[in-house]
Amino acid sequence: MSGKAKEILQMDLYGLLGIENTATSKEIKKAYRQKALTCHPDKNPDNPKAAELFHQLSQALEVLTDAAAKAAYDKICAAKKQAEERNRKLDDKRKKIKLDLEARERQAESQIQEEVQITRTLEQEIARLREEGSRQLEEEQRLIREQIQREREAQQQTGGFAHRYSGGERCSKNNVTPKLKLKWKCKKDDETNGGYSQEMLFKLLGKYGEVLNVMVSSKKKGSAVVEFANLRAAELAVKNESGLSGNPLKISWLEGQPEVVTMASQSGQFLSSQGSLSNERDYESIVMMRMRQAAERQKLIEQMQREDEEEAAGP
Repeated sequence: MSGKAKEILQMDLYGLLGIENTATSKEIKKAYRQKALTCHPDKNPDNPKAAELFHQLSQALEVLTDAAAKAAYDKICAAKKQAEERNRKLDDKRKKIKLDLEARERQAESQIQEEVQITRTLEQEIARLREEGSRQLEEEQRLIREQIQREREAQQQTGGFAHRYSGGERCSKNNVTPKLKLKWKCKKDDETNGGYSQEMLFKLLGKYGEVLNVMVSSKKKGSAVVEFANLRAAELAVKNESGLSGNPLKISWLEGQPEVVTMASQSGQFLSSQGSLSNERDYESIVMMRMRQAAERQKLIEQMQREDEEEAAGP
């Protein structure tokens, strides 16, 4: 048995993640993220125990999210549990008789051979996972790192309107970054703003792609505007995000909504874009594009401020 398999068999993978052995792949990943966030090396640089626990959690995710490896692990655990249950029910005299019978009839040998075969299957699955590069584990860890970075940036932001920008300018079609308008139910005297905060919205929408900006109105309760770095992320948010189950979000397009075009027009746009590629790289064009983006953001902020003032003035 390899050292890797021995190490895994000595651990309670389900206990590490705090889940049952009937948990689905989605539940396993969710439990991993919650546990890994608390002991990630980036959050605990001076705590070697945290790094060790993070490594164990990663091993648990690696095995339990792969069907074949999980089946081999579960089979060994079930065999051990059955053996422990049998031994608990036997008194000292019956245990001695059982051991003598197994020695004479070589029943133990067949059981050992079966366990060796099961363990070999687990070793093969672990080796296969290692050869494949554990892509799923790497992706989960990447998401954890991104969420930690978003939390750090969110803690540094203050004021009625919170702004966050990435290092480079990325635009959607026609140099307009896609923007969505969010609404939810919220009473005027609700200090929790219906359960939604700027940090909460970053977490909800950040899983679809990079969020450049979140503007939560401090006067008009239950509304916000979100600016995405690219059109694909905005489309996924509109299509899939529903928000909190007790207070769902209503998401609508504010700017940058994609247009439906025919195949012929798409082909023409592609051909024309080839001819204008060198012009788009011109320094002056880039400067103008960034100026337009800055003007769009300022216009959006002024619009929300006017709405807040009108709401505060009342009828």
